Amino acid sequence: MGRKELEALMKALQKQLDGWKDNVIVGTWTIIYSKDHGAFLFEKCELGGYCEERPSVISLDGKVVDKGGPLLQV
Repeated sequence: MGRKELEALMKALQKQLDGWKDNVIVGTWTIIYSKDHGAFLFEKCELGGYCEERPSVISLDGKVVDKGGPLLQV
């Protein structure tokens, strides 16, 4: 990641912290930057690969592309 991406990540994190009730990054274990999609993926899989939710996705401009959510509906 370059400076532009790091600054975008900081803004996205601050926006999520400011809007706590609509926060889509709670439970994140890993943050991945996808250059191909121009977005950050907030993975909610534990170390070792156990995963119950798809990642939240936030674009470089701070827009929530996908809130993430359960993989399985019970």
